[in-house]
Amino acid sequence: MITVSTIFDFRKEATKKKAALVYIRVTIDRKPVYISTGVKLFKNEWLQCGVCNRPDSAELQEKILLVEKRVNEYVNRAISRGEKVTAASIKDYVWSGKKEMSSGAAFLEWICEQIPLLDLRESTRKKYVYFRDALDKFGKIQRWSDLTAENIYMLDAWLHSLHNRKEACFGNERLSDAGVYNYHKCFKALLNRALKFGKIDVNPYDRLKGEFKKGCNSNIEYLEDDEMEAIMALRPIEGSELARARDLFVFQAFTGLAYADAQAFDARSYKRIGGKWVYSGKRVKTGVAYVGQLLPPVVEVLERYDWKVPKIENSTYNKLLKAIALAAGIDRRLHSHMARHTFATWALNNGVSIENVGQMLGQKNVVTTQLYAKVLAKSVHNDFDMLARTMQKRSPRC
Repeated sequence: MITVSTIFDFRKEATKKKAALVYIRVTIDRKPVYISTGVKLFKNEWLQCGVCNRPDSAELQEKILLVEKRVNEYVNRAISRGEKVTAASIKDYVWSGKKEMSSGAAFLEWICEQIPLLDLRESTRKKYVYFRDALDKFGKIQRWSDLTAENIYMLDAWLHSLHNRKEACFGNERLSDAGVYNYHKCFKALLNRALKFGKIDVNPYDRLKGEFKKGCNSNIEYLEDDEMEAIMALRPIEGSELARARDLFVFQAFTGLAYADAQAFDARSYKRIGGKWVYSGKRVKTGVAYVGQLLPPVVEVLERYDWKVPKIENSTYNKLLKAIALAAGIDRRLHSHMARHTFATWALNNGVSIENVGQMLGQKNVVTTQLYAKVLAKSVHNDFDMLARTMQKRSPRC
């Protein structure tokens, strides 16, 4: 038995601030198959199988009905011909190549299907999800026929024009040149996959080699010694979320570990040699080798949590850090990667060679580490200015 119905937000994700998709649900022998209509609505914009509370309600409702009609066309045709109806055959009929509807979103839906199938770390998979959401918001690349070099140029310009990531469904941080480049990487990889599966004949990025560059992000944000001391002096209620976030930040700030590496920390990998806890391993994200040692503040944190690092979801962690900055009297936005920057600049300020800092951080080459040295050069020049002002006050001209 096969039934076709329209359903909104079957994953129960929609709120007044978060939109969710409308699907056509096809039930085949009691097993449901969900076909996206490409229509995204907020919780208060759907009532009794219809779009409401929107100026474009009629247009969106028509789009949903077109997809439903397409599904029914295929099911009825297959039944009349005695063909087996499968999830793959329905989706292929609704979305594929020449048969896709002018208002359909075949390419976007294909991306939604493929992302869960990619062999990726969870942090990398989230980047693909963010990219998919941005592409959906961009709106000019939804069908296979939209995959042109011109549209990719327009996407690049749109991403660079955004004031912040929130406009592209990315959160609150500004989308840097490096961030835009990373989303181009996601797009290119997905198109290579489509090429491999015969969905497209050519990857438009092949015509754009060298056009989109990563750029150099020299915006190194780190905490001064007094700011770090203010965070360490905080004593939130033991076991609270704020306490866990504060301890995780201290852990990062005295190990130099990025968020993903800190969350993957395993004390059993460290060996106690000559009274020191030491380790050499590889970073989660890049696989680059690094050398680690647990300094006293880190050991103090680990002892508080039975030698385990507090587990906090990244977006929640960054929200808690805002509250910690406020409590510590730090008048700027605190984020997880600032701990890694703080460790690097602190180490360089205390005489650690730039090569060794690179080894501690697990960076591919010293050029990346030199960004921290450039930041410190500004600090040195500021100190020279201070010395010059002091000399002007103390002694006459020669």
